[in-house]
Amino acid sequence: MSRMLPYMLLLPATAFLCLFFLYPFSLVAIDSVTRDGVYSLENFQRMAGHWKFGSAFWNTMLLAAAVVPVQLVLALTMASIVSKLQTGRSTILYIFAIPLGISDLAAGLIWLSIFEQSGFLNSFLVGLGILDKPMLLLGYQTHWIIFLAIVLAEVWRATAIMMVILVAGMGLIPKEYGEAAQVFGATRWQRFYKVTLPMLKPSLQTALILRVILAFEVFAVVVALGGTQVPVLMSETYQWQFALQDRGVAAALAMVILGVSVAFTLLILRLLHVPKEARP
Repeated sequence: MSRMLPYMLLLPATAFLCLFFLYPFSLVAIDSVTRDGVYSLENFQRMAGHWKFGSAFWNTMLLAAAVVPVQLVLALTMASIVSKLQTGRSTILYIFAIPLGISDLAAGLIWLSIFEQSGFLNSFLVGLGILDKPMLLLGYQTHWIIFLAIVLAEVWRATAIMMVILVAGMGLIPKEYGEAAQVFGATRWQRFYKVTLPMLKPSLQTALILRVILAFEVFAVVVALGGTQVPVLMSETYQWQFALQDRGVAAALAMVILGVSVAFTLLILRLLHVPKEARP
């Protein structure tokens, strides 16, 4: 009985995983490679041949490349500030984490109220006399402003996810290491770069994997701010599934998102390899 106990304890989690992840995943995978009941790659061919697929793919990659590095720097800065506070630490942490409690769509609508023609930004610029009248910021002629608004909304909304993980990681680093480096004359930057960052690798690995995967799944913020002017992989999946009623191509797009996420996860695991003895 004692030998079976670990397996019995794992049984509920395994059953949950099989029922709510592996079974739906297998259905989507089968849908992606079948067309009218016949195994085929036609869904992938239709997906790749569609005029929006290329722009959706590269918009998704570009957004992830623009958002994640900025969030990493901000999250490291915020986590360092929170970790060094002696008083008010919890209050500052809660303030930094407020955007976490806001849904993707709500965050998109908040930033839409800033950038739309009758929004706060136009009112502010007109009030300062910089503009004579409100201008259309989120039109098809100003694609780069839409992209910038999406980047700002994503950075504001999701940086706290990385910060919370990094704060927890910094809390596990013994203070003696930093104090020893200080005794040997290391500057603040040298202590951060040569002591904190290497010991923060497990947390950095987790934070980056989580954030990169979520960046590939960006949807509601893009729809709220850009509509159909900035297609991304998730919005195209939605279009094929519900607007075009083509489940097979939607499943193929979902498999592309999964493949890209797995590839970047493996890349991060490789680049931020944590030695076995340093793993928790």
